[in-house]
Amino acid sequence: MAYVKRLLSGAAREGAELADLMREAGLEPALLERPEAALATGDFIRLMQIVMRRTEDEFIGLGRGTKSKPGTFSMMAHAVINCPNLEKAVQRSAQFYKLVDLPLDLRLEKGERETRLVIDSPSVESRDNVLEAMIFISVRFWSWLTGKNLEATSIHFDFPEPPQAGEFRRLFRGRVVYNDKVSALVFPTSWLSLPLVQNPLSLSKFLKDSLALIIVGNAQPIGLPEQIRAIISKEYGNTFPDFAQVCEQLSMTPQTLRRRLKEENTSYQEIKDSIRQDASLYYLGKEELSIDEIALMMGFSEASSFHRAFKKWTGRTPASYRRELLGLPEDAVEEEDDDEDGWVAG
Repeated sequence: MAYVKRLLSGAAREGAELADLMREAGLEPALLERPEAALATGDFIRLMQIVMRRTEDEFIGLGRGTKSKPGTFSMMAHAVINCPNLEKAVQRSAQFYKLVDLPLDLRLEKGERETRLVIDSPSVESRDNVLEAMIFISVRFWSWLTGKNLEATSIHFDFPEPPQAGEFRRLFRGRVVYNDKVSALVFPTSWLSLPLVQNPLSLSKFLKDSLALIIVGNAQPIGLPEQIRAIISKEYGNTFPDFAQVCEQLSMTPQTLRRRLKEENTSYQEIKDSIRQDASLYYLGKEELSIDEIALMMGFSEASSFHRAFKKWTGRTPASYRRELLGLPEDAVEEEDDDEDGWVAG
């Protein structure tokens, strides 16, 4: 509980009553006085979300006057999501934080076998808290971007070891070193060439619950269907490559790829349909796009065939889904007619 109190110290400096924060999270304030107590993951996530909302700061008040406005992490994530690999994503995130004028200095030092991401925040008073958070978030976000459970070789801090250092060490398998010359995240150089397997659609889902996903940190290894989804989403936009092109990308023969997909109880057609479904749900949330426009983006020449496909996927029409999603009145979205098929893409 001592580590939690340390994280809450910024909110307390900004005038928040810690007991009120605990009660709003459905927690007993007396827990704060029990150093041996621990919060369940869900309780901790809920408490941190409340603190961010109260402080209007993604640094949860730890920056002492330097705030990371809500939405800053989301903007950074959107800036890097289309990068081809992790190296480009890290470089772009470093550029992003300079542009938004946050006191964060990120520097990539690439070696033959190991690479260091040196992190500094010179003008922040509680910089030790901010640096710990930045390194933790970086490793977890990179894991999500690449679809791999990444474990740093070592983590280094240029400040003395705090009393609660054991709680931070338990978050990582690698060494955590304090009182070093610089604060840095050390990892295998091979990480830099890892392709990003996520895309803008998966990012929109991630950002709805990013705090929970980062804290839990359970990035799953990317299987063959997910690799194919990543190839289509990143390289082909709203069009679909033919099966031979996908085989070439994966360095597999058509027979091998069909067999591997069958072993995973799916097929190329099912993967394409799932992408269309996810993309449809995403674009129906964009009120500026008409249903006809979304139908064309999904590869349908007629809205009616898109209407039937969407109803098959979800049991609802695109219009009714959009009305509920956007809170629109009954007559705000025109229903589509079921006429003849107009399917274009395979």
